[in-house]
Amino acid sequence: MMTRFPESIPVPPQVVAILRVLEDAGHETWCVGGAIRDALLGDQHHPAQDVDLATAAPPAVVRQLFRRTIPVGIEHGTVGVLDDDGVLHEVTTFRRDVRTDGRHAEVEFGVELDDDLARRDFTINAMAYHPVHQTWRDPFGGLDDLLAHRIRAVGDPDQRFHEDRLRILRALRFAARFDFTIDPETWRAATDQAHDTSHLSAERVRDEWIKGLTTARSAAHLATLWVRSGVAATWIPELHAVAPNDVRVDDRDPILVTAFLAAPSAPVWRRLKGSTAEIRRAEGIDRGPRSPGTPEPNVVRRWLADTGPAADDLVRLASWRDDAAAPWLETIAGIRERGEPTHRGALAIDGAQLLEAGFPSGPLVGRVIAVLLDAVLEDPSLNTHEQLLALARTVT
Repeated sequence: MMTRFPESIPVPPQVVAILRVLEDAGHETWCVGGAIRDALLGDQHHPAQDVDLATAAPPAVVRQLFRRTIPVGIEHGTVGVLDDDGVLHEVTTFRRDVRTDGRHAEVEFGVELDDDLARRDFTINAMAYHPVHQTWRDPFGGLDDLLAHRIRAVGDPDQRFHEDRLRILRALRFAARFDFTIDPETWRAATDQAHDTSHLSAERVRDEWIKGLTTARSAAHLATLWVRSGVAATWIPELHAVAPNDVRVDDRDPILVTAFLAAPSAPVWRRLKGSTAEIRRAEGIDRGPRSPGTPEPNVVRRWLADTGPAADDLVRLASWRDDAAAPWLETIAGIRERGEPTHRGALAIDGAQLLEAGFPSGPLVGRVIAVLLDAVLEDPSLNTHEQLLALARTVT
């Protein structure tokens, strides 16, 4: 088990090359960010490609030193440097916060590395590594917290969260991702300010929720942290805490997992300003019904027709619940294997063919199609062109 910093960790040569250019020009530069944390936590033989750099060089100087750059966050000191393969690497000038409203920070440059690390959210994200000198900087005890499996704010947790309330959500995400505990003072500050997350933009909260769901070791653990912290009361009141042994989630589809943890789920995506497609998908799941109720083939076919595109999602959710072994799941498999029609597009006759057969255009064609679908849902053997045309002629 690791008890101290390793002598070195792998850093992509492209990143080292950028660092050397900056330092050869007289600007102290270090590797920082989540990639450094993850290298200490995981497989050190496979270097992450998204290692960030922090430097004493002002943004304008960074842009002068490299041929291809992108001002990805120039107002906050971040310049994207493109390597020879076109891969972007973020280089950020040492900075500290001057003032913040809990959503946006105004920063100043011309500070030291430790000042830059001091403005970061958690100690495990406030470590720096120099791949040339193979030295470490850890002024806030991030390694100790990694070893203790602990999320702890840098410095005063109340101040850290006041600077950016999104850090509260990040604390929950990291705790669920790494299965770490949250330091008591950091947890107290998070719960004290949880209601202030209402000032965050829905888009930022949505991104954090999706990141949490897709990285958490247990979706149930993440949900419980959101509920216990008070963040859920503000953003996802439909969410309920779930005991880990109550969950058999084997998918990280955010729409599905949210529907499993929160009911109804469509209001969640409206509140988080999800896309139209996301909202409609959640609406289909909410509308249900959750299951056909019985395994009779005609009942199951009608359920498939009623639920439409949501059927696959509802089947998936059923596999996570206590009804995972429900016999109607086997009925669905049989219906699909046999290719039995469950929607209008699967009928052996369509509206154009009815018009060719002499039916007048207008509402009658729609009524006829509805009757034909109802008939084949009850008896799939009727789904032939001849039989459906004959049945259509009986509709008035």
